[in-house]
Amino acid sequence: MKKILTLALLLLVCLSSYTQPLTSQEIDKITEYTMQAFNVPGIAVAVVKDDKVIHLKGYGVRSIATGEKTDENTLFAIASNTKAFTAAALGILVDEGKLKWETKVIDIIPEFRLYNAYVTEDFNIKDLLTHRSGMGLGAGDLMLWPDSSTFTKEEIIHNLRYLKQTTPFRTKYDYDNLLYLVAGEVVARVSGQSWEEFVELRIMKPLGMENSSASPARARDRSNMIDAHVPVSGVLQVVPLYESDLLNPAGGIISSVADMTKWVRMMINIGSYGGNNGLHMLSERTHREMWTPQTIIPVRAPGPYKSHFAGYGLGWRLADVSGYLQASHTGGLAGIVTQVLIIPELKLGIIVFTNQQEGSAFTAITNAIKDGYLGVTGNDWVSMLKENVERGQAEAKKITDEIWARVEANRSKTGTAPDYSTYAGSYGDTWFGDIVISEESGRLRFRSVKSPKLRGDMLYYTGNTFIVKWDDRSMDADAWAVFTLDKDGKAAGFTMAAISPLTDFSYDFHDLDLRRKKSGL
Repeated sequence: MKKILTLALLLLVCLSSYTQPLTSQEIDKITEYTMQAFNVPGIAVAVVKDDKVIHLKGYGVRSIATGEKTDENTLFAIASNTKAFTAAALGILVDEGKLKWETKVIDIIPEFRLYNAYVTEDFNIKDLLTHRSGMGLGAGDLMLWPDSSTFTKEEIIHNLRYLKQTTPFRTKYDYDNLLYLVAGEVVARVSGQSWEEFVELRIMKPLGMENSSASPARARDRSNMIDAHVPVSGVLQVVPLYESDLLNPAGGIISSVADMTKWVRMMINIGSYGGNNGLHMLSERTHREMWTPQTIIPVRAPGPYKSHFAGYGLGWRLADVSGYLQASHTGGLAGIVTQVLIIPELKLGIIVFTNQQEGSAFTAITNAIKDGYLGVTGNDWVSMLKENVERGQAEAKKITDEIWARVEANRSKTGTAPDYSTYAGSYGDTWFGDIVISEESGRLRFRSVKSPKLRGDMLYYTGNTFIVKWDDRSMDADAWAVFTLDKDGKAAGFTMAAISPLTDFSYDFHDLDLRRKKSGL
């Protein structure tokens, strides 16, 4: 602790008064400080400036299980930074005249349907990429998340029709993943290649991203790949890296910071690559469309960068920062988070990959580097973000502690447990499929048929409300289950919602409407 405090004071004195870009040695210090503050085993950082890679380094270990070092070629899951590649893949097809941004999705995928018939008919390629469908935040992500789903791509595309609109079409930003799966299918049907083949052959290979792949399963060499790490009760635990191919067009790419500098340089150079060879991956028109706001994102306050506007382009989040355009994206899966940020007018690109899921770590490093180029001073990002994290964790703990105290109190009282047979049975949801609730050894158990990781004990809370405590404690996503009863006092159905405010939005339990299935069905 004393070492961390000493390093923090030294960094604060240095960074609060320094108005020039950080040196590599200073980036080393801020990264090491960040790793200690947020308990991150391994981080990789790259900085591109004026078409040159001026910082490229790995820190810490790629796995606490092996202790092997992270370097600039260590492979990470880049998660939702994949979305920009999917947008670029579609952009290549647009440049080739094989489709238009305004092409209707049903013209490519006739079976595509959303809940509202008008939305289905008018939904175009841009709409797949811009988070403005009218579906709620992360709607349907339980078909992908956590990584155990047995849904097929065809089932997911079919089930989109059951996800109700929560806002009018094209009026509100609500981040989604499922429509990027549809975008990947558009790439496949138009090009005649799988999304994975297209991205590797048409983007990665020309750029020289030799160690990268469109999914973990396609990685040629996994010997220098990170393990994912999740804090469970304050102790880091290695968890399996997300492997499902379902997610690939939305978040499947595996890459290193060294390879990603080639992608970033191409984007900074308005779609061109290859140095003096003058090769073009994207036309200037398509590149400009990717970095044009398509969906408004609310800005709460200008903040330290005087940001007044924000929007989502095609696979990129856009904002004004200190008078400059910023194009960026983040990515997160169980046990990893990543960030790619570009300020094109400064010809600046920053890439930060981590093997632990605390997003404040990449934010602290990225912002510290960015501040030097923007002339912003006085920000100790690690301390500020750590304070925010601890405050949020304390608030969430207060909520969950009170709930678990009540559950434990119920356990200790005689006569408080309800008749489990009232609730046991099979329940179905139109898009998520079947849930089985059963009595086992005096306990009520929850089991998802198509998402095997979603299983756990159901603990009595009050009335007809239970808490689902998942067996896999790394998920940190315990949920309410609130039953309704029929005229005979038997459970007719139930709804769910996450308990902790820190639960990842992809656990979209609140979108479920589970109804008891009739016997024999």
